[in-house]
Amino acid sequence: MKNQSSAAVATVEKTAAKPRRQPPYNVVLWNDDDHSYDYVIVMLMELFGYPPEKGFMLAKEVDTQGRVVLLTTTLEHAELKRDQVHAYGKDALIDRCKGSMSATIEPAV
Repeated sequence: MKNQSSAAVATVEKTAAKPRRQPPYNVVLWNDDDHSYDYVIVMLMELFGYPPEKGFMLAKEVDTQGRVVLLTTTLEHAELKRDQVHAYGKDALIDRCKGSMSATIEPAV
């Protein structure tokens, strides 16, 4: 009987020690008319490490669909990336541009 209770305790400890996965969140970039494709591509290269081809694809999607999911990650990392997009600054190629693009985070479904 002692072996059975030891096995049960070991099973409970193993289950209790299993780390919980954090729910995923999307970083969403929103379209506007104050930023160029070049701005979006360079921003995505610098902040997300995306190659120019992926940056262009995402820039085209945000332009045509109004929004694009840039990344799905943990809440803390999503908040960091959203804040980096907001802090990136204005588009020097467009005179009327007054600041960064808008990004939000949302639970991934």
